[in-house]
Amino acid sequence: MTVHPSRQASARYSDRPIIGVGVVVFKDQSVLLIRRGKPPRLGQWSIPGGAQKLGESTVMTAVREVREETGIDIEVIGLLDVIDSIDRDEETGQIRCHYTLVDYVARWKSGTPCAKSDAIDATWVPLEQAIALPMWDETRRMIQLGQKHLGLPIEEPESP
Repeated sequence: MTVHPSRQASARYSDRPIIGVGVVVFKDQSVLLIRRGKPPRLGQWSIPGGAQKLGESTVMTAVREVREETGIDIEVIGLLDVIDSIDRDEETGQIRCHYTLVDYVARWKSGTPCAKSDAIDATWVPLEQAIALPMWDETRRMIQLGQKHLGLPIEEPESP
């Protein structure tokens, strides 16, 4: 079977953005974090989330992804921001993948965190500790934006 050249490239490179939905979930003075079990950012701490499915609203994706990755049920409070994450091949400059990330803030409704699906860990982290964990700068910014949205005190990372 012959594979069309554009399809060969798509196995390695995206030909369009993928919509992902992330959720900053708060319970009291803690935030729900997962440790990523798959690229991108394998092993880093992050907020739960994942790819939107066809026919699913971004809010539905938020609720489903948090439940699938952590076993937690949430109430989505509001939209935080939309971020583009574009990964380029350093040698060719060609775009490997482009994620458009829609991030929400939510409150915990029920459940105990348990790593499921793409996560290798899921836990509540006190806000003062969360900001210091190894994570993408945009994840840290979303946590702080969520704190501001809910009127929670914002912890600044310590300078080295």
